[in-house]
Order: sequence, then C-alpha cells, then structure tokens
Amino acid sequence: MARRFAHRVKFAHLRNVAKEPDGSFMEADHLGGDVDMVAVVEALLVEQQRRREAGQAEWRIPFRPDHGHELLDDVGKPTFPGYPAIGRMRGLAELRGVMAALASVKGLPL
Repeated sequence: MARRFAHRVKFAHLRNVAKEPDGSFMEADHLGGDVDMVAVVEALLVEQQRRREAGQAEWRIPFRPDHGHELLDDVGKPTFPGYPAIGRMRGLAELRGVMAALASVKGLPL
C-alpha cells in the first residue's frame, strides 16, 4: 500500500498495530507489530528520491511518530493519553534510525 500510494503522500504519520484473529487491534511499538515499518519507510524514501530527481522543490516527506508509551519521566506526568514526550521521542529515534540505515545502504535522500 505504501508503494502504491507513495506519490500521493504529503506527510507521514507513522504507527504500527498488532492485529488479533477477530479483527481487533492494538497499537504496537513503531518497529513491532504487524506492519513492516522498514518497508513502509523505504517506500516513502524512494518516493522522496523520485520527487527530488524530478526537480520538485518540496520533495521531502515529513515523518512523525504516532503515540508513544509512558517511559521513565513520562510516568505520572499530566499528558494527553498516548502522547508522552519520552515515549514519542523513542518512536522518533527508532524511525530516524531506520531512515538513516536505508539512506546509507540504498543511497536514498533524507
């Protein structure tokens, strides 16, 4: 799906889910769950490369992690459910690591 619709993506708000046999799901870690997040990120970086090579001025796709888990100092702080600072930073760090690795190995632009 990411490859098929990458040309229409203007902003990537990434999340992962773990699906249950009955069709229900729950949010999972960004690099856990049932979505191959590395493949999704790669598809979007390939699209960035296509846009840049086509001369598009706004070729970059902004990436944002979705919800995070309460970690360390987040526990007990008055935040909106699912939006703790450290937990979201962890998700962002994981996604940036995937992006940097793909960019290095496959020569894709960041």
